[in-house]
Amino acid sequence: MILFRKFRVLILMVFLVACTMHIMIDLLPKLEKRAAGADSGDGGCQCAHHPGGEAQGWGKQRARSAAEAGWPNKHTLRILQDFSNEPSSNLTSHSLEKITAAGDRADAFRRTGPAAGKAEEHKPLIGDASGGRTVSGHGVSRLAALFEHPLYKVDLPPLTDDDTLFNVNTDTRFYPKATGNQGWHNEEGNEDEEEFSPTGEVTAESYPNWLRFHIGINRYELYSRHNPVLDALLKDLVLQRITSVAMKSGGTQLKLIMTFQNYGQALFKPMKQTREQETPPDFFYFSDFERHNAEIAAFHLDRILDFRRVPPVAGRLVNMTREIRDVTRDKKLWRTFFISPANNVCFYGECSYYCSTEHALCGKPDQIEGSLAAFLPDLNLAKRKTWRNPWRRSYHKRKKAEWEVDPDYCDEVKQMPPYDRGTRLLDIMDMTIFDFLMGNMDRHHYETFEKFGNDTFIIHLDNGRGFGKHSHDELSILVPLSQCCRVRKSTYLRLQLLAKEEFQLSSLMEESLLRDRLSPVLIQPHLQAMDRRLRLVLQVLSRCIEKEGHVNVVEEDLVGDSATHRGPGHR
Repeated sequence: MILFRKFRVLILMVFLVACTMHIMIDLLPKLEKRAAGADSGDGGCQCAHHPGGEAQGWGKQRARSAAEAGWPNKHTLRILQDFSNEPSSNLTSHSLEKITAAGDRADAFRRTGPAAGKAEEHKPLIGDASGGRTVSGHGVSRLAALFEHPLYKVDLPPLTDDDTLFNVNTDTRFYPKATGNQGWHNEEGNEDEEEFSPTGEVTAESYPNWLRFHIGINRYELYSRHNPVLDALLKDLVLQRITSVAMKSGGTQLKLIMTFQNYGQALFKPMKQTREQETPPDFFYFSDFERHNAEIAAFHLDRILDFRRVPPVAGRLVNMTREIRDVTRDKKLWRTFFISPANNVCFYGECSYYCSTEHALCGKPDQIEGSLAAFLPDLNLAKRKTWRNPWRRSYHKRKKAEWEVDPDYCDEVKQMPPYDRGTRLLDIMDMTIFDFLMGNMDRHHYETFEKFGNDTFIIHLDNGRGFGKHSHDELSILVPLSQCCRVRKSTYLRLQLLAKEEFQLSSLMEESLLRDRLSPVLIQPHLQAMDRRLRLVLQVLSRCIEKEGHVNVVEEDLVGDSATHRGPGHR
């Protein structure tokens, strides 16, 4: 009887110990975050760390002082160590080592003299028309010369209140927390974020750059050609301290929503493949990986084509430990972190596909590349309408879409709103050319701002499946253009301009992408493929003009010597 009672007591004690351990495990994220805030506080550092230096794997970090901020203790390691046999994303591109070395050189400059470090800090991320910062073999910036061309100085019509997304009242103070998820701010341990709030300012010029970008959106463009806010916003995407990270719901692959200290937000797409890896020929377009460098390159291509319909995107080297794991409040994301057999930090999150230890995202050892796309205004403030792309693919292994089997499909589309009036069909043609130059087959929907009705531009979102192949041109992407035989005159003339030797699309893209922190963003075969595809686009348009006549193919949108822009309602 006594032995039975002792056994019961022993079972009860084991149960209590197990419950206590579970409670401690659940409290670990908050305890670690509080410990990080109590220490010297370099947890928000944005700089690159040499693999052989500070971050040599969590196994060695365990031996350090238990009070060191941001590093896991033995209980954390117990949770995070989920060794996979084959972390397929353990490879990084050649530019990762280059950027890491560049970070060490920058540290050396800062030690040598503060003036040099300050000059490097203010290095512009993207060139503008007044630049000439990147010099070609002839001693002149091709990008600067392009933006000085009359086709890139087309004026917009005067903007009314109906043409701007937001009507700014300078007498109204701005409260940034009202535009975002308040659950991400002012939680325990984050009271110090208040000092970054711009609530004391009353003028639009004093607003954070992400808000100034939102205010500048109008019926015709996401941003103006030479808006200084663009360069400042790209810099913010690279340098702003990340205060919160959460997984984006929906989608087939993992994406993270990152919030910065100035309350701005961006969509982070981590690196999954090296720049040299091509999409295998047997892969379907809907099963391909999304590429972070494709998002970066798409923004620069859209700007060179003068569409200005892609939200600003910049590349960034992120510390997975300090800038994702230590700041996330998403337990589902936090629990997917582990240490790989190569002693690298990895995580995989939750999504429909490719979110498992076999498809984990691994750093080197905890640094990972990614693209950061600036958020558009909150849907509560500026609603957007989602449209099904008329030339959407079937997303089926055996079935074909109607447009793939019906040569007269465009005639049917022209009878349907909103393609029966205005410039929406011409916008689809612009998007078709844009996608073909990138090799993007994954354009199933598009969005517009509801305020502007049907008389506005298409927002070119989600370009991660571009630049997958450089040895093959997917001519089916050009079917809408060959079926409809319609194009804006301004687009047609710019395409001809970009095909000339003195400009050359590949050279312009290479120069523009040099301003990104993850340069080189594209390898040479992808740049050369764009020149080849541009010639194919011009060949399709030449056949259309030969068949139907210039007047019936090229839609006039440039009037007079001043080349003023006609409104979207013109046809």
